[in-house]
Order: sequence, then C-alpha cells, then structure tokens
Amino acid sequence: MYQFNNKMLIASICVCSVPYSYADQNHVSIDIVGDKRCITSNGLPDHSTGKFPNSGNPNRISSQSIKLCVSTNPVKGAVAQPARGSVGVALNGVQMRPGTADYYDPSSQRGFSRDRSSGWNLEGLGARTLLGMDNNNAHVDNRGLYHYHGVAPVVAKNLKDNLIGYAADGFPIYYLPQQYRSSHQLKQGVRPSGPGGKYDGTYNEDWQYVKGSGNLDQCNGTYINGKYSYFATDNYPFFPRCLYGKISNDFVNERGQQERGNHSKAIRKGARKAPAEALRACRSKSTGDFCAFNPPHSNRSLKGKCQTTPANQLACRPKR
Repeated sequence: MYQFNNKMLIASICVCSVPYSYADQNHVSIDIVGDKRCITSNGLPDHSTGKFPNSGNPNRISSQSIKLCVSTNPVKGAVAQPARGSVGVALNGVQMRPGTADYYDPSSQRGFSRDRSSGWNLEGLGARTLLGMDNNNAHVDNRGLYHYHGVAPVVAKNLKDNLIGYAADGFPIYYLPQQYRSSHQLKQGVRPSGPGGKYDGTYNEDWQYVKGSGNLDQCNGTYINGKYSYFATDNYPFFPRCLYGKISNDFVNERGQQERGNHSKAIRKGARKAPAEALRACRSKSTGDFCAFNPPHSNRSLKGKCQTTPANQLACRPKR
C-alpha cells in the first residue's frame, strides 16, 4: 500500500520553506467579559509563515473575523470529551487544530481523502509533508484559516509564564516540554489493515495512550498546585485531543462553519477522479466484474469489483 515514510514526530522539527511575513498584519485582543475570556482576532499570525499554496496544501492564507470566548472558571468533569476541529486558541489569535479530516484511501490519487471508511486517519505532523505544513507546524484550511497542528517554534521562544493559550473549555494550555511529558506511545509492530507497514506515526491509529508512561493524562492534562491545566508537547498528541470541561459554543459553531465549508468545497470541485490504474483495471469490463490493480508506489495488488464512480467512470474499487 502507500507508505508515508515521514518520521518527523517531534513538533519542533521543521520543514523549511520560503517565509512570508504576517507579523505586521496580526490583530488580536483578549478581553474579560463577565465570566468569559474572549479572544478576537483576524486569524493572521504574528510571525512569518511558509508559502501557501504549496505542493501539499492548495489553500491561500486570508484574514478572518474570529471571536472565541471561553470560561474564566472552567470546571473539570469526570469524563473526557473528544475534541474535533479547533481545540483551543493561542495568545496570538491563531487556532490550534491538531486533528485532520484525511484518511488513507488507496482509490485516491494522493493515497488519502475525506473518505473515512478505511479507519486510518492521517496525523497532521506525522504526515506533515503530504499536508503542506510549514516550519511552524501549521498550514491553511479551505477557508484560508492558518492554524497550528503543533507548537510553533517561534511562539515557544517568546512565551510569557509558559502559557501558549486557552483550550475550548477554558483551561489554560502551557508548554513545559522538559517537565511535562505525553503518555501516548507509538505502537509496536505492523498495522493489521489499511496501509499496512510499520507503525511510524503517520496515522492517529499508530498511537495509543499508556497510562503512567508520561506524567500527563489522556487529554495531555494534569493538576498544578491543585489547578487543572493542559499541556502542549513535542510528541503526540502535541495538543489536547480531548477535553474535560464544557466546550464553548463558539468552538462548536466554528467547527460547524468549517464542516460546511468543506462540504461546499467538495461540491465546487466536483467528483474525485479515480486513479488511472483503477480505470485501466476495468477496461472492457462491466459493473460488478472482478478486478485488481497495483496503486502508485506499491507492489501490493488491490482486489475488488468494477463500480461506476460519481464521475461516471468505471473503475476498480478495492474491497475494504
């Protein structure tokens, strides 16, 4: 299958790219309004970025109108909640979005797509080159929103009191990599399905939470002097992937806006073209006929049946 041999698992390691400065365009304010802390920004960073679009990311950075309010008195619940989309916002107004919507998909020309059926979700920094990350562990979504998948080295150098920003439930997010370590570990052995190959951090499913292997809980949090806080780490999960407090509606609404944007983009782009190998496998065949082909960059044959794609092409769709 497709092997993404990118083993850059440390967030501080960079992929160098041509810098483009947005420091003089960054606008952010942080205000306390009642029991809420509100961060208002245009979404542009206060530092240089890589070039966008690039080979792994087709989107261009654009100014946004963002206001995210979180509780100033968050309460830790007993059950962790999965966090999708933005899990927090940095003090410079740039959002933290460690997850991706991309999954292993051998029928796609790139080897991944928004089709979740494989169950193998691309990890942002584990597949950083494929997703066009810059040297501050960030890239751009289809709306033009620049966002972090891990700690930006330039931000880490200028922290005050080790505070990076706030999570969507209001708890602070600190960065103290020498003192606080993730309890997620890379699995040993090889993947039993999907892309196959050795667990190397390319996918979220390559990792597992091992209680006590670090000093942070499953959400990358712990208590300091009796107060609960989250931590950003240099290793997976980089930012919290789950939250223990009540998630602000502003983040829920922001996630909905992102998902609607993805849906609209898919409609605009039209149906995805099947890879040439899958098309050739069904030449002179009919719908439902057996087929097999080798996807690009792989010696392993995929077997399936010929099916009509949304683009009205007869292509070999691998058996999942």
